[in-house]
Amino acid sequence: MRAKKQRVAAYGVCINDNDEILLARFIAREGRQWILPGGGIDHGEHPYDGVIREFEEETGFDVEVVRLLGIDSEFREEPDRDYHALRIMYEVRIVGGVLRHEVGGTTDLAQWFPLADIGQLERMPSVDTALGLYRTTPAAGILR
Repeated sequence: MRAKKQRVAAYGVCINDNDEILLARFIAREGRQWILPGGGIDHGEHPYDGVIREFEEETGFDVEVVRLLGIDSEFREEPDRDYHALRIMYEVRIVGGVLRHEVGGTTDLAQWFPLADIGQLERMPSVDTALGLYRTTPAAGILR
């Protein structure tokens, strides 16, 4: 029987008044890619609290949650396991802190990008999903 792995994570979409989005650079096996600040929630932690904690860890900014955008669900078969990722997407707003980079974590850089330039970045597909949720606000919280 194949191993099964499920990961639940919370991510924040933060867009400033200059139409820039804050992204973090993820250190992946395949190389570095831009992602939304956020990550896996701890056992027993509410995703709402998890996105606030993860956002601060990866960017240095304290945030408050504005709204729930939706959930991204990805299933893929890997050579050694079936992997299911649930990504809970929130819109967040900065309320304090100073931009800094994470040290010793899964990201190594946090940076603002103009929304118009997103298509030129090496990024995780979940960035596009989150922006779709942000722009369209589907009633069911899912993009089809």
